[in-house]
Amino acid sequence: MVRIYRFCGVRPERSVAPAIAAVPYDVVTADEARAIIRKSPRSFLRISRPDAEMPEIPADDPRIYERARENFNALLSGGEMQGDPAPAMYLYRVRQDGNEFLGLCCCLDVDDYRTTKIRRHEQTRYDKEEDRTRHIGVTKTHNGPVVLLYQDTDDIFRFIKSLVTATTVPDAEVKADGGGVHQIFRITDPAALARLEELFAAVPSLYIADGHHRAKAAVNVADRRIAQGLSAEGEVARFMGVMFAHNRVKIHGYSRLLTDLGTYTHETFLDELGKYFEVRPYGRVNGKEFNIPPRIKSPDKYHIVHMYLAGQWYECTRPLEKGAAPLDSLDVAVLQRYVLEGMLGITDPRGDARLQYLGGARPVADLEKLVDAGTYRLAFAMQPVRVGTVLSIADAGGVMPPKSTWFEPKLLSGLVVHTFE
Repeated sequence: MVRIYRFCGVRPERSVAPAIAAVPYDVVTADEARAIIRKSPRSFLRISRPDAEMPEIPADDPRIYERARENFNALLSGGEMQGDPAPAMYLYRVRQDGNEFLGLCCCLDVDDYRTTKIRRHEQTRYDKEEDRTRHIGVTKTHNGPVVLLYQDTDDIFRFIKSLVTATTVPDAEVKADGGGVHQIFRITDPAALARLEELFAAVPSLYIADGHHRAKAAVNVADRRIAQGLSAEGEVARFMGVMFAHNRVKIHGYSRLLTDLGTYTHETFLDELGKYFEVRPYGRVNGKEFNIPPRIKSPDKYHIVHMYLAGQWYECTRPLEKGAAPLDSLDVAVLQRYVLEGMLGITDPRGDARLQYLGGARPVADLEKLVDAGTYRLAFAMQPVRVGTVLSIADAGGVMPPKSTWFEPKLLSGLVVHTFE
């Protein structure tokens, strides 16, 4: 059964929380982060993406991580962020586009990750895993929450929801650029905390929805301390997570971008692709939407991928294989097998520099802009995966290709930070 822990969160003063809270480090480029920091000099991106402040230095240079620590310490010394006086748990509520998401923020045990009580469904990328490992190790913080799911029969969610009433005043409230409202509620009542611990003691496993790199990096930090003969007990053996009921989140697809066509021309690439998929011109898409709706009849019977190449969208379809295992039935797995690996030789989707990813909550027009500008040669827009499929793959010990799912809500960084010594 999973273990959850109270902790003394480090949080911004209410008045400056909107200026400090920032989008996750991995949903913006360094250039985008730099623009945000110019507009909001207190932005937590100065801690989570310090490379944005030092563009002349390689992103993996030790000075980058030292800058992150200096920036975080400056917020502490200036009193803009302060540690809570006693351990607590926190509710994180997001209201966005008519939806309400309510999660429990607490600490989790790295050993539950090692023993797969905390289950992952995606591969991590080596470079991003190492980046977060070094970031956590130098700053001594878990400052980006790992988003996890628990399978709920309504008992847990009902109790969590009862802790916030219509008159409860949030400890922090931030209106995000996308229009959503993010709120933090600190839970200190001993009876409520004990009840939460009791409820989750009966939960057999948690599922990482977002933050695979952050979770693995937290484990790496503890493991490297052990390897160095140092203590890896207490707060360093825990990481911060926010847990949501499995049936109260949303999933988008996760787009793929490729820098080149390998040895193919535009025409020969389409010809070869036609051996594995039925490829049809799609026509114009709604660039403001996050997903492209299928036009094929009975879409639940097909693998469906939308491709943007040379200014044209195509719908690529392939019938589902009968009796295929859940992992093999994924659109991203089929794309990887036949196109990325089979045609382009990308055998390592975790580390091949030719392959990049764009989160599913970015409008389709962003893919078009990146390809039209020549930054990438082509793009694949993926359909969302069902939550039940993700959980069944994790339960079976399967690992999806990296960046197979984009979960909502996306939580802001800087509203609650877990620290260790």
